[in-house]
Amino acid sequence: MSGPADVEYTGVRELRGPLVVVEGVGGVGWDEFATIVLDSGERRHGLVLEVDRDLAVVQVLEDTAGMDRAGTRVAFSGSPLRIPVGPGWLGRVCDGRGEPADGGPPVLGGVFAAVGGAPINPVRREPPTEPVLTGVGAVDVLTTLVRGQKLPVFSAAGLPHLDLAVQIAAQATCGGEPFAVVFAGMGLTHADAAFVRDGLAERSAARELVLFLNTADDPVIERLLTPRLALTVAEDLAFTRGRHVLVVMTDMTAYSEALREVSAARGEIPARRAYPGYLYSDLASLYERCGRIRGRPGSVTVLPVLTMPAGDITHPVPDLTGYITEGQIVLSAEAYGAGTYPPVDPLASLSRLMRKGTGAGRTRADHPAVAAQLIAALARSRQVRELADLIGRQALSPTDLGHLDLEEAFRARFLAQGTREDRPLEEALDRAWEVLLILPDSQLGMLPADLLDAHRHPPEEASP
Repeated sequence: MSGPADVEYTGVRELRGPLVVVEGVGGVGWDEFATIVLDSGERRHGLVLEVDRDLAVVQVLEDTAGMDRAGTRVAFSGSPLRIPVGPGWLGRVCDGRGEPADGGPPVLGGVFAAVGGAPINPVRREPPTEPVLTGVGAVDVLTTLVRGQKLPVFSAAGLPHLDLAVQIAAQATCGGEPFAVVFAGMGLTHADAAFVRDGLAERSAARELVLFLNTADDPVIERLLTPRLALTVAEDLAFTRGRHVLVVMTDMTAYSEALREVSAARGEIPARRAYPGYLYSDLASLYERCGRIRGRPGSVTVLPVLTMPAGDITHPVPDLTGYITEGQIVLSAEAYGAGTYPPVDPLASLSRLMRKGTGAGRTRADHPAVAAQLIAALARSRQVRELADLIGRQALSPTDLGHLDLEEAFRARFLAQGTREDRPLEEALDRAWEVLLILPDSQLGMLPADLLDAHRHPPEEASP
């Protein structure tokens, strides 16, 4: 990280939670990196949050516990926080500040990049057009992830969102092209952190993974830094080294709560549900760092994972995330309660860029039609199930009963998948066809007749 300048300030006016207020400073700017030296000689690090005349408010990454106003010296670097970037990050496990957690040496590199990043010029943005296949059938078929897209996973407490995030990070590919995953865990328990490391050990050993793990007992300020470090490393791997990079960030609700805690310590006026008024722009500063740049190789695709408190999708974090991103994958407590994994709710989930990355030459020619027909059939199945609850199953027509059978087959044959099962797209689409063919042709009007006939009556294999 950036080194300190020569001038040290000793005028610490106040220690407030994770913040240090320094007086008598000059020439200090917002977002500067600072080094804090304690009386014992211990060094801590911080970022300038606010400057007002000769006062600077510094957020301490390691927290202010054990610090004393009289014996504390603060030096400002004159520039924002910068980290070395390059392929040296691949295969490494680090804490939320980028310090090695795998027993190895610090990550070194000849090039440094600002952690704050910079938005991609809209004029130079390349529209997403190719898929990132996750090996999870429900995602690949119904909510296809496209290179350069930001597609969040909306979950709730008790649902296996971490299992799904680790499975996607372990299995995702880009059609044989150079690929890497950057995984940023925020506010994890030690058991969850160990689960992530174990689940991604194979990809890490193959030097296709960078792992940042911030645990719940780490300083809250570190949680704000973790996704920015991850995205800075990903941008270099993508736009300089030519890799397609998937950034998985979990849990964005833990990140937002850290932001709320720091905002309260600064004495800012709270907005909706006590979150700061700038929550939207802060989340956007992370999510919008994905994409593809015209004339440059590689891409950055972002998969944020967040838990909705009490399952409330109107909570500020999922609500604002939905405004910024291009769809969502929603996990269902009902499906999980029925023993289904992954418990994806297909009717609440959506990938707005799916049409850009599927079809002939990208996935399979029948993919868009099959996905659309399956969603339509499931929507009708849900209506029939509600009707059956009112009037009884015996009063339903044969077609309606077929829709109920389709819903059961969807969960058992298509949706259900092992946590370590890497399902090829071809197999997932074939399973979707199996489910759809439960219905008569009259209920499958979104599928071309020739395609439907070919799957309903496949040509017999020639005998040997």
